[in-house]
Amino acid sequence: MYSLSDFDFDLPQELVAQLPLSERSASRLLQVAPDGALADRAFTDIVDLLAPGDLLVFNNTRVLKARFFGVKESGGKVEVLVERVLDNRTVHAQLRASKSPPPGVRIRLADAFDVIVGERAGEFYTLHFPDDVFSLIDAHGRLPLPPYIEHAADSHDEQRYQTVYAKEPGAVAAPTAGLHFDLPLLERLQQKGVRLAYITLHVGAGTFQPVRVENLDQHQMHSEWYTIVQETVNAVRETRAAGRNVVAVGTTSLRALESASQGGELAAGSADTRLFITPGYAFRTVTRLITNFHLPKSTLLMLVSAFAGYDTMRAAYRHAIEQRYRFFSYGDAMLLTCTSHA
Repeated sequence: MYSLSDFDFDLPQELVAQLPLSERSASRLLQVAPDGALADRAFTDIVDLLAPGDLLVFNNTRVLKARFFGVKESGGKVEVLVERVLDNRTVHAQLRASKSPPPGVRIRLADAFDVIVGERAGEFYTLHFPDDVFSLIDAHGRLPLPPYIEHAADSHDEQRYQTVYAKEPGAVAAPTAGLHFDLPLLERLQQKGVRLAYITLHVGAGTFQPVRVENLDQHQMHSEWYTIVQETVNAVRETRAAGRNVVAVGTTSLRALESASQGGELAAGSADTRLFITPGYAFRTVTRLITNFHLPKSTLLMLVSAFAGYDTMRAAYRHAIEQRYRFFSYGDAMLLTCTSHA
């Protein structure tokens, strides 16, 4: 049984990537074999490491400009981070203020429009927008970069903290493993015979929340909404039937696929997931994973340790630090193979 402290490690601050590389696919790739063998590669080597008939599953969520700064009617300052769009005029949001605003309070956002505070929804506030949520967010919001990136988001981030295939708006954080793919690389993969499929999982701000309990059984996983279309289900089934690999691009794609496989095999549909994957979990659908390097004590580090093996991941992270890999959202990537099948 693992505890929170088992997923801690010391990371030199200078290895936290603050900026993206000039080219998306210029990142490094650490290949981790099932026996724990490590190989330092370029990310573009992914073409050689996948076989014709393998299936890459991408998360096509699009990051919203979900951060706002505003002022209450009383004059108090407020910071708002939209967590989830409920309908075209209503959202759930995190809200930081000196005093929690009660229902009915009006908040001026970005000195552009007013929202009205509704009822609390657990840790979130319900906010009512005066017009179409997506239009107002796109026109007046700011891109919500992760807390470990120290500069304010600019126009370059608006382009690079978004995958080239982003389509469905709703995330407040990027599915970062996908940031390494550019259009020429996707074309090379398809020319080789690698298939591409898509799911949507809207990444929430909870992805950055630390685990605060030593006993992992007591951790409450944040909820995220996903949808998987029948076309993707069919592609997965055909790939598995042919004995090829289902390769999740990022932990968000993996969580969606595994969440939709809890009945025994992958099923199409939409749902909220609170799936918390820790060592001992048996994976039902995904056989390989492309992922970035994750935060100490994070649920994502627990997930990859479940996928490739705890000792293997400890060794891989030590190697990555020694070899000066770049960490987190704008950092380098790993290619892992599942060692814990259902």
